[in-house]
Amino acid sequence: MKGSRTAPPPLVLVGGPTASGKSALALALAKEFGGSVINADSMQVYQDLRVLTARPGPEEEAQAPHRLFGVLDAADPCSAARWAKMAEAEIAAAHAARRLPILVGGTGLYFRALLRGLAPVPPVPPATRAEAQRLHRVLGGAAFRAALAARDPESAARLPPGDTSRLIRAYEVVAATGVPIGEWRRRQPASALASRVATLILLPPRPALYARCDARFAAMIRAGAIEEVRALLRRRLDPALPAMKAVGVGEIARFLAGAATLDEAVAAGQQATRRYAKRQYTWFRHQMPGAWIIGEQFSESITPEIFAFIRRFLLTLP
Repeated sequence: MKGSRTAPPPLVLVGGPTASGKSALALALAKEFGGSVINADSMQVYQDLRVLTARPGPEEEAQAPHRLFGVLDAADPCSAARWAKMAEAEIAAAHAARRLPILVGGTGLYFRALLRGLAPVPPVPPATRAEAQRLHRVLGGAAFRAALAARDPESAARLPPGDTSRLIRAYEVVAATGVPIGEWRRRQPASALASRVATLILLPPRPALYARCDARFAAMIRAGAIEEVRALLRRRLDPALPAMKAVGVGEIARFLAGAATLDEAVAAGQQATRRYAKRQYTWFRHQMPGAWIIGEQFSESITPEIFAFIRRFLLTLP
């Protein structure tokens, strides 16, 4: 790879909703361009959930270096800020080894934390956070979003009524500081890494994507997801931990507790997966300016065009 040692390394980002084929695309790029695949998925960092998070298996890991997959215990929470620091270290290591860093994942906040930094928002008082949560419980998603619109119309317009955590976060920030969270983000300068990045976003047609979500969750059940969740539950971890909120954990836990049949748990897990994919789809559609949006599922038939795009990107580096 060309460029001075002091310049930010070239980066390739591969994003998209779950079941869009982004892991396969990242691996294909790593094999073609001598890359290291670096995880940018908030759940694939946990070693306890290989099956339920569709982490790359030993066969894929043998074909190219894979970093930040399964590196944390479920009891050890990972924030976006923590992940960004780990990712920066892995990017530097890949650059030092003359490998192309290829970040892949479906967690948009992780990409934002790496490229733009996190908004320098002052700490929100616990009382303000508790009041925002209470108000959401009382009003419900749609009415709460309307209340947010009176203080922060930008966030209210951007967030759907079902995005509870981000709605509450936007409300508590503007309530505590008087400044909308979008304005805080604009005050954060972009990272130097953002100046040398090629971004590929896979956004297949939604009906096909949702069908793949259903098929994937059913395959996870056959591959041992129930046993994986049973082992996790035996640890009696704090249910507020991020790993305990992974899609499928709660649905399978209800089956294991006898509160749902297996068919009901599978249907609920499939529905939760589709909803998650829908949120990811919306985020990547609107929050990654300059990205190449690929409107189909990844397959080998589109690799020549993608490889040509990456070659042009690398050749235009200073």
